[in-house]
Amino acid sequence: MDGLYLLWWTQEKGMSPALVAATMAAGDLALMALEVPTGWFADRFGSRRSLILGSILQVAGMTCCWLADGVPGLIGACLLVALADAFRSGADHSLLYRTCIALDRESEFQRIEARSRAVQVVVLAALTVAGGAVVSTWGFAAGWLAETTLCAFGALVAVATIEPPSCVDQAEQGASSSPAKVPWKMVALVIFPLAFLDAAGSTGAFLLQTTGDRGPVAVTVLVAVITLASAAGSVLATRLPAIDARMQLTAAPIGALLVAVALTFPAALVAVTVALSFGTGVLHPLRAAAIQRLARDDVRAQAASAASACDMALSTMFLLLAGSVLVRRRRAA
Repeated sequence: MDGLYLLWWTQEKGMSPALVAATMAAGDLALMALEVPTGWFADRFGSRRSLILGSILQVAGMTCCWLADGVPGLIGACLLVALADAFRSGADHSLLYRTCIALDRESEFQRIEARSRAVQVVVLAALTVAGGAVVSTWGFAAGWLAETTLCAFGALVAVATIEPPSCVDQAEQGASSSPAKVPWKMVALVIFPLAFLDAAGSTGAFLLQTTGDRGPVAVTVLVAVITLASAAGSVLATRLPAIDARMQLTAAPIGALLVAVALTFPAALVAVTVALSFGTGVLHPLRAAAIQRLARDDVRAQAASAASACDMALSTMFLLLAGSVLVRRRRAA
């Protein structure tokens, strides 16, 4: 059902795009506030437990999306999904990185993360197209049933994971017993480029899905193309060496230029959104590797979650701006 949420709420449920944008922004705010606390939970009680809890909440969120009605249902669904995402965010990177260390394959983390993400988004694109076909043939109820079933399967996968042992980096071996810290200034330099590209790309996708007269099939195909562009970027990242914060910063002005092009030439919005998606696909594994290598072992999930919180902050700002623009256009019309 990815790519059809907005159609479900705006067309089937009769809610305005501006209201949906505001509610999604509220969900992003909730996720942003929950990121670091749930990251602490993963570091304290185990990434596996955090992933299991997040997956169970995801099933509850999808059920709420499907069966709940009205604004309270929309808000409840967004909050449940936000809580689910928060428990899984950071825990996944921490689990993979510590597993790589346990297997003496730390240097391969970026490649494994990039390859895994590429496979993930390709499968997501295929499921998106399949979701559009299911909804067009059997209706939204069948689509939501399939979505909820897949989320339940994801919970079973989380249960099947194994918690890797705690590890001590070479940098930590000579460390004192002082509380674990993260070099946040350097992490901030790593975080910003991807956060900007992701926020701009998400806003472009939102505008493409909520404006115009595209039907379910057209919307799902469009979302699939955007998703595949991200996968292509991650495939490229599997062949790239580790890139430091200063090199990653060069992506920010490139993203700003693409946004300027879309604002100047609205017809280019599709191409710009696809390009931004490709850029985020490249940067996601590069940033994940950089953050995990900067963080100490008992704050890995928190560091990754802090990056996600910054992503949410920028996405919220961009979505609110997009919703405001839509409202003004409707009033002017």
